[in-house]
Amino acid sequence: MNWNWSAVSDFMPHFWDGLLVTLQILVVGSLISFVLGLVWALLMRVPSRWVTWPVGAVTEFVRNTPLLVQLFFLFYVLPEWGVTASAMTTGVVGIGLHYSTYTMQVYRAGIEAVPVGQWEAATALNLPLRRTWTAVILPQAVRRVVPALGNYVISMLKDTPLLMAITVLEMLGEARLFSQANFQFTEPLTVIGVAFVVLSYLASLLLRALERRLVH
Repeated sequence: MNWNWSAVSDFMPHFWDGLLVTLQILVVGSLISFVLGLVWALLMRVPSRWVTWPVGAVTEFVRNTPLLVQLFFLFYVLPEWGVTASAMTTGVVGIGLHYSTYTMQVYRAGIEAVPVGQWEAATALNLPLRRTWTAVILPQAVRRVVPALGNYVISMLKDTPLLMAITVLEMLGEARLFSQANFQFTEPLTVIGVAFVVLSYLASLLLRALERRLVH
């Protein structure tokens, strides 16, 4: 095997374009999954089956079907019903929705881990329900679940290449186009592989630093 450095040099402009798209997917998708996951978790605590049953059914369905199938459905099926969006928007919403069903379980575990005494203290102080959640319960719950949420961010990063299937040109998509146009596969795919390793490692370092800060 002959390694061609000029192919790496030629690929780098495409790599930076793909990296930017990958990071955009990761950031926006993570925000969607964090916010929507918290909404699911709170709805599951509503004392009404008319709320918990539909939410539970939807989240179970999303969690137990492949992300790729969901992306295909959003991108190819919804337009037949008049719901259209760009490939990038569809991909970000799809990956955020998919991972929100996992972050929901993380939030539920964090909320349930808050000591009962905290709820009792809030009741004794006659705090409104909204104040109890925002000032007492959620701050403690979120601190407990940061490591698990961070792990899902890393998992989401490694799932971003699936968006290539709906024409989103993230890192792997750019590498595929470059390889097919230049008949050079080793160099661009190696660069992409190294990039994912580096990004995952940096994300894990950031997560550990955040954990230490929250503990102290």
